[in-house]
Amino acid sequence: MLGLALATNVSAQSKSDVKFAPGNFGTMVSGTITGQEYTDYLLGANAGQEMFVELTVTDSNGNGTVYFNILPPGSDGGAIYNSSMNGNTTTVSLPENGTYAIRVYHMGNDEDTGKTSGFNIDLSIQ
Repeated sequence: MLGLALATNVSAQSKSDVKFAPGNFGTMVSGTITGQEYTDYLLGANAGQEMFVELTVTDSNGNGTVYFNILPPGSDGGAIYNSSMNGNTTTVSLPENGTYAIRVYHMGNDEDTGKTSGFNIDLSIQ
């Protein structure tokens, strides 16, 4: 229920496709979010592969309360991993073929007061 409430209050969204360099199975992406914005990083994968995600906050004019969810293909916001509950590093076995989204967002005071945070995400799929 809380996830639904957060999704309806979002003021902006951006999407970025993630591509790995030839011969590589991972990459680092960087970005910023402000307030209620969220960003989706999209990448294709197959059932049974493992996705590694590690988010680190690089700077913030607030508390740096930045988290991510891993959304399966076709998701309307339901996540297979929620870092605000389980930590900002994970390896997840993927349940189906398709395009997954790593959704990065603020929570708490940073979200409510429009603070800006920079972050890096280390991503790999094997």
